[in-house]
Amino acid sequence: MKIIIGSKNPAKITAVETVFHSYQAEFISVNVPSGVRDQPFSDEETIKGAINRAYSALKEGGGDIGIGLEGGVQKTEYGLFLCNWGALAEEGKPPIISGGARIPLPKKIADRLLSGEELGPVMDRFTDKEGVRKKEGAIGNFTNGQISRSEMFTHVVKLLVGQYEYRSK
Repeated sequence: MKIIIGSKNPAKITAVETVFHSYQAEFISVNVPSGVRDQPFSDEETIKGAINRAYSALKEGGGDIGIGLEGGVQKTEYGLFLCNWGALAEEGKPPIISGGARIPLPKKIADRLLSGEELGPVMDRFTDKEGVRKKEGAIGNFTNGQISRSEMFTHVVKLLVGQYEYRSK
């Protein structure tokens, strides 16, 4: 089995490899566009980005399965929440979709996103670190290390794989 991951982000690659560890699979990661804004601003846009990445990865890598993982934010009456979505693509089949953890962003971070900035660079400046999106992510920072970005996406991929296995029965 050949699994194509629609990202070069280490947190996303680790999530896919962790969940598919029991499969006899070759993993290939490719840079593919999400087809949405760099900072998705709704569940719909984030889901669309994940689906686009999954099908683009499948096509680009010529695999059996394409996986797309996308992080975004969702505005609610309780503030701006992190959201994360995943999609699993197979040729000729509808996508399998799953979503994961949500937490509110602090107002000072949310305000910067609402003014047009992207979460990754905002988090780098906020934490005075480089590449936060490839490591602990905003989720890791704002959960005091209880959940890393890779763990967050691992949960999403588990939901994808469970549905994939159910559909394959």
